Amino acid sequence: MKFATIASTLLLAGSAVAAPGTAMRRERALRRAANRQTKPLQRVGEVEALEALELTNKTNVDYSSNWAGAVLVSTGFTSVTGTFTVPTPSTTGSGSAWVGIDGDTCGTAILQTGIDWTKSGSSITYDAWYEWYPDYAYDFSNIPLKAGDSITVTVTATSKTGGTATVTNNTTGKSVSHTFSNEGSLGSLCEYNAEWIVEDFESGGSQVQFANFGSVTFTGASAKKGSTTVGVTGATIIDIKQGSSVLTDVSLSGSSSVIIQYV
Repeated sequence: MKFATIASTLLLAGSAVAAPGTAMRRERALRRAANRQTKPLQRVGEVEALEALELTNKTNVDYSSNWAGAVLVSTGFTSVTGTFTVPTPSTTGSGSAWVGIDGDTCGTAILQTGIDWTKSGSSITYDAWYEWYPDYAYDFSNIPLKAGDSITVTVTATSKTGGTATVTNNTTGKSVSHTFSNEGSLGSLCEYNAEWIVEDFESGGSQVQFANFGSVTFTGASAKKGSTTVGVTGATIIDIKQGSSVLTDVSLSGSSSVIIQYV
């Protein structure tokens, strides 16, 4: 979870020179280690929510300073998946698209995986990553990404302190996965939330400049509760509001699609 010029940084666990998103996530990690401040979903206050209602005339939406997307609230979520197309940001800045378990009504831990994008000048870079919040995100290696690629992201909780995160590039056929185990010292899942999110993440104690990402549509969006698979029907819709501006327009289509547009 997650603008000045970002220096190149070496990847943790060895690898080549990191892309900008990696450096920003590492900076965020250092802040967390010092402050241990966990801020998964940051809903705006009542006054700001009323201002957003006047701007958008949408009555079925919650507003946040960092998340846009859809969140199911219940109990017993053990897996979340969705497929989207890697966007092309058109303005300087960054953003992230991911699926996860917890982070709304339960903030002790989040099991999540997704991709970041960063546009700086004419350069656009992408990272795929996995995370057990409140630890920080680690990059997957050996999964190149480019605009227009079809990506499927999946998290599965095998217990409240372990699970898997998988990113599959359907366009290239490449898939990577990470297994978490014994993460209770960081924080345990409640399995109360399933989410499909575009995020304006933090770096260096403040949110990064949020790039115009165009749109991200999660298709095949589903979650498992025990042996039952559910779609996004009934999910809470969340838009990003910062200052006096609402930056996203989120909607659901049918029972398995979440449409997140930058506005």
